[in-house]
Amino acid sequence: MHLVIVSGLSGSGKSIALSTLEDSGYYCIDNLPVRLIEPFICESVQGLGKTAISIDCRNLAGNINLFGEALNTLKQFAIPYRILFLLADPQTLINRYSETRRKHPLSHLGNLPLAEAIEQERKLLEPIAACADLIIDTTHTNIHQLRQLVLARLGEDNRQLALCFTSFGFKHGLPLDADFVFDARCLPNPHWEPELRPLTGRDPEVAQYLEKLPETGRFLSQIETFLTTWLPCFSAHNRSYLTIAIGCTGGRHRSVYLAEKLGQMFADLYPVVVRHRELV
Repeated sequence: MHLVIVSGLSGSGKSIALSTLEDSGYYCIDNLPVRLIEPFICESVQGLGKTAISIDCRNLAGNINLFGEALNTLKQFAIPYRILFLLADPQTLINRYSETRRKHPLSHLGNLPLAEAIEQERKLLEPIAACADLIIDTTHTNIHQLRQLVLARLGEDNRQLALCFTSFGFKHGLPLDADFVFDARCLPNPHWEPELRPLTGRDPEVAQYLEKLPETGRFLSQIETFLTTWLPCFSAHNRSYLTIAIGCTGGRHRSVYLAEKLGQMFADLYPVVVRHRELV
């Protein structure tokens, strides 16, 4: 038996993650009460292969506090498990609820406003989040990207180490799921060129501007050398997924160009995904 425990904030994509695993051959159970994990394991340890269970805030608070005991049961049975926790920033969750017009699972508690319900849920799930070994921030991720991320991070794409190159803007905060962060703010900023300001790092004019700078080539070359040196070590230690984040001030010019170039450099060696957080 191999177990994946899926949890996270309501609206962050738990249902999508669970359905993705089901499509990949997992036996899936949605919202299993924490108290039932131990009897479920006792009954199923010999009969099931790949299994995924979802635990969310619909569990009673007392149940969630027993999560540590449930993990001890898994260890006693020597069952390998991964804990996948999904999150998103509060405003994104509010926007998603506004679009779907669904009620938050905790909104019935004293008729809580949506923002307060989201914060209450975050606190309620802290015992699970603290144990998570895989965290995916879906703030800037669509359904298709999330499916791809779930499969890659759990090693279900049946390929070698997968890489995600993500561009972002430091003024909007660091990506929460980054394994490596490289700061490109040391490079000249195309933003200060009036004709380049409305463009992005995907545009040839911006690429030509950056490629004329010798420091851009050195920056790329040294990151390539670092990754080429160390990626085989991560792969040898059974890592299935790495997120390499490239940041600049606004996340629209330098970081976008660099993420695209790095994606091209490694596309023949590893499965590669390129994302641009601020280009939405």
